[in-house]
Amino acid sequence: MTRQQLVDQIKQKKSFLCVGLDPDIDKIPEFLKQYPDPIFEFNKRIIDATKDLCVAYKPNSAFYEAYGVKGLQSLIATGKYIPKDCLSIIDAKRGDIGNTSDKYACAFFDESTSGMNFDAITVTPYMGNDSVTPYLKYDGKWVIILALTSSIGSKDFQYLPTEDGHLYETVIKKANTWAGADRLMYVVGATKSTEFTEIRKYAPDNFLLVPGVGAQGGSLQDVCQYGITKDCGLLVNSSRGIIYAGSGEDFADAARAEALKLQKEMQVELEKSGII
Repeated sequence: MTRQQLVDQIKQKKSFLCVGLDPDIDKIPEFLKQYPDPIFEFNKRIIDATKDLCVAYKPNSAFYEAYGVKGLQSLIATGKYIPKDCLSIIDAKRGDIGNTSDKYACAFFDESTSGMNFDAITVTPYMGNDSVTPYLKYDGKWVIILALTSSIGSKDFQYLPTEDGHLYETVIKKANTWAGADRLMYVVGATKSTEFTEIRKYAPDNFLLVPGVGAQGGSLQDVCQYGITKDCGLLVNSSRGIIYAGSGEDFADAARAEALKLQKEMQVELEKSGII
């Protein structure tokens, strides 16, 4: 998916919602366990219920790798089921160099080899240029770099002072020399909303993938106040708040209701900013 296609979807759906597909076999509704692939069945129903309300889906690879071969089969099936008009993000947070990064990129981007063909991947940049550029060799694929997370541990390293600002600022400035805003996004936690003003100085046009709204205490309104751009420039992710909104046979309806609430709030912000 190109940048313009993503912007067009945001305008058409009046939404910049990303739904995180992080299924836990112990949390999905009990009745799904009778299916041959309960995790894929869960994801399939979530996607069917929300695909007109969101512009991206983000499976977290850990929630599939934990189940070995069967989990990877669920991930492959999920990736193929995500609609083509939605950005598919594999939240893998890989961070290695050279041939290893080449193989990670192949695993998630080369369908002929692995069966997976995601549009984007999250990457940890702390091994430098050669931990990111292998993913950029794949035309049309996005790399989403961890910049400033909403975790408690973000203070351990991400705020360390450098000669060029905090470490997370240095990461953004350096990464922007590797590719443009049509290939690079950054992860910025919603609980860091006031830092968005600083981040926009260094990444004025990049899309930001924003976890932490809702369950982790982040405010959609604050994120938009400090981070929205003329093209929106935001993908706000919600995982648990949507996919676990219900636990019965109507869980997909409950998920849709929560997604709809967020979409309506996003529509207000898009209208306020003159984007739609």
